[in-house]
Amino acid sequence: MNRCHELTRLSALGRSLCGAVLAAMLVTSLPASRAATSSVTIGGPFSLTAPDGTTVTDQTYRGKWLLVYFGYTFCPNTCPTTLLEIAAALKRLGPDAAKVQPIFITVDPKRDTPDVLAKYLQSFDPRIVGLTGTPAQIAAVAKEYGVYYVPHQSGEGANDYLIDHSTYLYVMDPQGQFVQAFDADTPADRVADGLLHLMKPEERPH
Repeated sequence: MNRCHELTRLSALGRSLCGAVLAAMLVTSLPASRAATSSVTIGGPFSLTAPDGTTVTDQTYRGKWLLVYFGYTFCPNTCPTTLLEIAAALKRLGPDAAKVQPIFITVDPKRDTPDVLAKYLQSFDPRIVGLTGTPAQIAAVAKEYGVYYVPHQSGEGANDYLIDHSTYLYVMDPQGQFVQAFDADTPADRVADGLLHLMKPEERPH
């Protein structure tokens, strides 16, 4: 959040974007039963491009528990670390992993084509689906999830830039409703255990 604080000082845009993240943090702190009824809405309809070039929407994944993360393939540290934890969580889930669909939505559609995403995610776990789209489509889905992302130049070339972005793992239930969020640095065992708890109705809070 240090970078987010810097953006807040620099511009009104930064203040607006960080506000969305703070709203998401408030929901993150709630138990799943209260998060589902919170006035803060996270998630919503989207239309994006899958690795095979087909168009997918939020309806495509109904019936699955979604683990949604926003990032980009040129990310130097947070994204690859988080993806490793997601892969480890899937392994820990065993057969129950079939109930979960991890989704990696790029915030860098300029460089992250479907082919680039497919090759990148294959090195972590082929079950993680990478989605991209037009800049407008990415902006729309990021808004639905309260995600911020801000590019800044790291060199002189047109592609010499990094992107500051939100680092939460969003859990959506099979009906597409937000139920919980994990910090990106949450260990794989805690992510897996949290998902197992959510997926077993008898253990979920009412």
